[in-house]
This record gives sequence, structure tokens and C-alpha cells, in this order.
Amino acid sequence: MTNDYNLEFLGTGWAFPTSFDPNDGSVVLAKELEDIQQSLFLLISTIPGERLMRPEYGCDLHSLVFENFNATVQTDAKDMIRNAILHFEPRIRVNDIEISTDPLESMAYINISYHVPKVNSRHNMVYPFYFKEGTNLNLGTF
Repeated sequence: MTNDYNLEFLGTGWAFPTSFDPNDGSVVLAKELEDIQQSLFLLISTIPGERLMRPEYGCDLHSLVFENFNATVQTDAKDMIRNAILHFEPRIRVNDIEISTDPLESMAYINISYHVPKVNSRHNMVYPFYFKEGTNLNLGTF
């Protein structure tokens, strides 16, 4: 980071995807604001019950796959994301969650605007959510 203040207190964790330094074999780490971005992506991508030691961790967005992604379902998705962040990512506060859909790609772009109170800085993250998996499936002969 190229700023005048130290952000180490925001944390350090394993980078995602997990990789190892080819020089010394150590785990590659994500630090500070990058760690928060990666933690958000993992939180939203994790299905509750997927982590054995923390079965409540995650966001239940997968339950919305194949749903008609109307205003009601979008509101449910926003609530799921907001609650997951509230319970599992204490370093940030959500300002807004906007969802824009692309029906041709069966995809929704979830834009999460948030701020980090400890450093009073605003950020955003866009999470791609495919609400109709396998739409381009080619069922040829086997």
C-alpha cells in the first residue's frame, strides 16, 4: 500500500486461492484491505454448513439458484448478504447493496458498498452470481 498510515491492524490471512511462495514454500498471505476483499468473497461464496468447524458460517445465496430473480428475490439476497457480513465480517459496515441483472447471461452483479470504520475509508466489491447454472449445457451423445 502506498499511504502514510499502517493498516496492519486490519489483519492478515491466507490469500485466496491458496498458493505457496516458490522461493521459500511459505503460504502467500493477503494483507489489510485485500484481506477484507478476499474474506468478503469467501463469505458470500460459502454455503452454510460447508465448513465443518463453523457450520453457521456463510451466505445462503445458493438457495436462490433457479429462482425467478425478481424484486422479492433480490431483496432476500440483499438481506442474506447483509446478515452474513454483520455476523462474520466485523471489520466493515455495509453502506449499500445493489443488484443488477443480465437475463441473457442468467447473471446478477451484486455491488456491495462498504466502509472500514477503523480507517474511515470507503470501498466496494462486485460479486458475480449466476442464478441459472448450466443454461448453456450441451447434451450431446455420449
